[in-house]
Amino acid sequence: MLRNLMAYLDSVKSRDPAPRSRAEILLYPGVWSLAFHRIAHRLYRVRLYFLARAVNHLSRFLTGNDIHPGARIGKRFFIDHGFTVIGETAEIGDDVTLYQNVTLGGTDPANGIAGKRHPTLGDGAIVGSGAQVLGPIRVGARARVGANAVVTKDVPEGATMVGIPARQMLVDVTAYQRDFVPYGTPCSDCFDPEKQKLELLQCEMEQLQKRLAQLIKEQRGAGSDSKDDIPLFKERDRA
Repeated sequence: MLRNLMAYLDSVKSRDPAPRSRAEILLYPGVWSLAFHRIAHRLYRVRLYFLARAVNHLSRFLTGNDIHPGARIGKRFFIDHGFTVIGETAEIGDDVTLYQNVTLGGTDPANGIAGKRHPTLGDGAIVGSGAQVLGPIRVGARARVGANAVVTKDVPEGATMVGIPARQMLVDVTAYQRDFVPYGTPCSDCFDPEKQKLELLQCEMEQLQKRLAQLIKEQRGAGSDSKDDIPLFKERDRA
């Protein structure tokens, strides 16, 4: 048990440069929130709902975080700072990081999976401060949700989402390959819509150029060098 605690504290330290020691991390409200939730969740599973709620209320009073006893949380979960809300049917994988004022909230119970009102976060997901992840959606493993984003649809694995409503952004490969990105926002360019549009157009242009080169190669392999025999040029000439 002590070994598991040390490993957990080390995982927190790897995500937060502020603490100088493990002992300092033991004072973090997010760490205490998780400890209280482990107790409340066990009580909830054996249907001691009132006691589970009592532990939840004590935790909220002491830490500022409101985690419903029914929420299922994996290993090495970390809330950096506080004032986070996590709903009853939320499911959180391993190594997930939430920052302050995050809401894993619900929507109309009739809209989505029966009995499932809150989101599911995959392993290694990061949700930035003030973000709202709403409904029975899935945030894929290693996905990043930027500050103040509002997510109401499924997020692909490894995607970076920003804005209201949240939309997927292109990210520099060096930032994408990092194991951990503080606040889930790897670059300031993610918030420049004009640059994002330009990058998307460049990607489409590169794809078209690769497709054209492939068609030319196929036609030359068939023994024709004329551009009139290439389907891409045929379609353009008809237009």
